[in-house]
Amino acid sequence: MSGRLLRWACTGTAVGALLATTSPVYAVPGPDGTGERPVAELLTDLQDIYQKAEEATETYNATSEKLKKQRAEVTRLNRGLTKARASVRDSRGDAGRFARQQYQGTGTTEFSPYVRLLLARNPQQALDQGHVIGRVAAERAATVKRLAGGEKKAADLAATAKRAFGTQVALAARQKKARDTVRGQLKEVEELLASLTPEQLAELARAEESDTAEAQRELLASGALSGASATAPSRRGNSALDYAVRQIGKPYKWGAEGPKSYDCSGLTSEAWAAAGKEIPRTSQEQWAELPHIPLRKLRPGDLIVYFPKATHVAMYLGDGMIVQAPRPGSKVKVSPIASNPILGAVRPDPGSKAMRDYTPPKLPRGAKEGSDTAVSTARP
Repeated sequence: MSGRLLRWACTGTAVGALLATTSPVYAVPGPDGTGERPVAELLTDLQDIYQKAEEATETYNATSEKLKKQRAEVTRLNRGLTKARASVRDSRGDAGRFARQQYQGTGTTEFSPYVRLLLARNPQQALDQGHVIGRVAAERAATVKRLAGGEKKAADLAATAKRAFGTQVALAARQKKARDTVRGQLKEVEELLASLTPEQLAELARAEESDTAEAQRELLASGALSGASATAPSRRGNSALDYAVRQIGKPYKWGAEGPKSYDCSGLTSEAWAAAGKEIPRTSQEQWAELPHIPLRKLRPGDLIVYFPKATHVAMYLGDGMIVQAPRPGSKVKVSPIASNPILGAVRPDPGSKAMRDYTPPKLPRGAKEGSDTAVSTARP
């Protein structure tokens, strides 16, 4: 099952095999200039572009998270640098004061503390004065040391802050590049959809639905989900799932993490954050950093990761269904778990126990309506 789905993700050959004998051929410009392309080929092209756009979106999201942290680091360093420079100014002021005092008190009639002690009428008073003189000397030495250390710290912080700012500038440029890549790929989708007739768009939707239904049948027949249907979520998993279900109907928007719109990993990360568990922002980081679990052990609230590069993620609802923000042009919805090529599953709270009193969430009306992979039948 998963091998077939992964091959479909990489080449689209399974879609072609599924539809080649039944798909009409339309007068849409083809690579050979004949002007005829089958619906299976159009569907594969759309799915390929959407997958690339989502990969670029996750790159944009990851860069945005790094940029956010880098900006906070630059701010922290700048604050530290401001304090260090203020400390240097204070130390320089103290050093200058001591220098003036030393200059004003210097002369040929000045006796050392030892001589003053020998000549004093009141030796105890002289001893007290000697302690004061010693403390002043120690304070002067400490001031000089503090000044030298403060200047070094300020210089080091200035260099570190400069490097951190350079990293911030580089991340901002990378973010812009990823954003432009997403926009270019989505424009490519719009142009392809705009070139199709209503009949072609309807045929695309039917082809997508047929492909998803076949993939779902194969997955369920394989027994890969055996044991998952009766499993209850953890308390936090249940809270995360409730959050995701409440977002059903809200639009997909790349780079969004609520509350009005979401992309795929924005939905899953915010849902688990609402449950009190911070998880990585992107689907690729979620796949890389969260504990993996086999599909047969799935429980509601777990995350399903899709495509070979982990560029899409959804939340397991139960009974072979997921809650997801599919693609641009679609809304948060309930879909079959096999609506996209499965890479694997992860669990944000692996050490938690399943609930004993679990009641599945009530789905809103129309929760399953709409495209699972955002091959829209509406013109852009």
